[in-house]
Amino acid sequence: LWNYKTADWELEKSIFMVQNSNTSLVNYCNKGTNTMILELHSLYSFTDFHSTFHENAVTDFYSEIEINSIKTYPKFRAKPIFTRWTKGDFLEARAWYKNIQLPLEKSRGLDDIADYYRIGYIHYELKPNESLTLLLSVDETIVDKDINSLLTTEKERLNGTNPNISNTFYKDLLQSGNQFIVNRKSTDSASLIAGYHWFSDWGRDTMIAMRGLTIATNNKSASESILATFFKYINQGMIPNRFPDNSEDEIEYNTIDASLWLFIAVFEYYKKFQDVAFVKAHLDSLKEILDWHINETRYDIHLTPEGFIYGGQDGVQLTWMDAIVNGKVITPRMGCPVEINALWYNALKIYSEFCSVLYLALEQKYTDIISCFESNFEAFFINSEGTLNDVIIPNISTDASFRSNQIYCLSLPFTLLNEDQQKHIFEAIKAKLYTPYGLRTLEKDNPEFIGMYQGSQWERDHAYHQGTVWPYIISEYYEVFFKLYGDSEENKRKVIAELLPLKNHFYNEQGLHCISEVFDGATPQEGKGTIQQAWSVAALIKLYTDYKLYEIDEL
Repeated sequence: LWNYKTADWELEKSIFMVQNSNTSLVNYCNKGTNTMILELHSLYSFTDFHSTFHENAVTDFYSEIEINSIKTYPKFRAKPIFTRWTKGDFLEARAWYKNIQLPLEKSRGLDDIADYYRIGYIHYELKPNESLTLLLSVDETIVDKDINSLLTTEKERLNGTNPNISNTFYKDLLQSGNQFIVNRKSTDSASLIAGYHWFSDWGRDTMIAMRGLTIATNNKSASESILATFFKYINQGMIPNRFPDNSEDEIEYNTIDASLWLFIAVFEYYKKFQDVAFVKAHLDSLKEILDWHINETRYDIHLTPEGFIYGGQDGVQLTWMDAIVNGKVITPRMGCPVEINALWYNALKIYSEFCSVLYLALEQKYTDIISCFESNFEAFFINSEGTLNDVIIPNISTDASFRSNQIYCLSLPFTLLNEDQQKHIFEAIKAKLYTPYGLRTLEKDNPEFIGMYQGSQWERDHAYHQGTVWPYIISEYYEVFFKLYGDSEENKRKVIAELLPLKNHFYNEQGLHCISEVFDGATPQEGKGTIQQAWSVAALIKLYTDYKLYEIDEL
């Protein structure tokens, strides 16, 4: 929502996205006391969200113009764009708007000049307290619906969300989180957009973010739909890393951790909804994932004699630290990464738990692997500092880089570290990695540390996991804090106070009611990357929901 005003006039502009439709509504309301002449010059582009648009001979924006509506084909055989409006006359006046400068693209080292196309403009004399609404859509099923009714429905939906919640921040977080829940046509199911403005839905992000966005918030139908879809697309024991936007493209299976995060998501789903039938229906699929990992699946992912999971091949990024530039993987982490093995151990324990819930005998091979893992973990992963190595190749190499990945050995449901070990690691993370905006991905003292996330894509991707702060890990950090030091009201107030910088960021910086993807590692202040990241928002929702922080947060 924007307000424009001078001494003589005042105009309010608001934008709504229609829930479950690729449709936007732009509403203009005359809040002043005088009639104003309003001209709306819609500028069109035809490109994906990774590119800028330039004048060309092919894109001619052929348009079928009628009263209060336009059906536009950007180029031959393209799907149409629908433009409709509630009031006003349309005057055709075709023109290219050239060399529009995009400063944020320039700061990211990308193409920072764009061209847009005008078909014409709407002209209307807008009286005091009168509104005009513009609809833009690529959804043919919505083009005949009444625009004012759509606008009213969206306003009522937003105003009616969580009416019984009095805490403003928590209520705003829930509305913000709801923006990520979408329907994917290719799978006919619910899905989660990983981030706005340039991410689609990703397997890893979905499994992590849904814990806050749909499970913690009691959205059983969306949670079940998301999980059921990923179960449907398991292939060689792996869930998709990404569903392609074009149905003719192949589904990507290039993540080692997403399939293991599926166990965590299903476990939290079960704990929340006690849906035994869902667990029973998908137990064989969970077993299939375990067996493929034991026997070897893609990218040399396999079980080691020590009970660990190994994975990796040259030129392939498999963990969440997945930056790659010109074919070079910045943090390859080939071998047995610490968080992958924490997830692997939890997957085994969760499967065992589910077998118990369903009164099924656990096969001896899984019991043996669990015992093997438990007997070997400390010797290979705990280093001389009493913290955890980041990646090992048993009896060959050790990468002791101090990274945020070790937090998962403390935060996940099943840990094999004793309380003293957990406290020692937590305090080390607090001293070396903690910031009010999230955890650093690498300690400052490491010579590979890069303190600023800025510059070209090459520069940004090199910094992406080499110290850059990620807000989404903050929920794991405070989960451990509460587990180790108790969730007393005093500790809850301490956490609320420490989250104030993120709350200020949510309301006043980058995207309004948004939490950015990353922050600088050296001195985090300004949000970087996407302005609205699903698992960043989900992290705070999960904390506020699980520990009922909204009951004592007074701001």
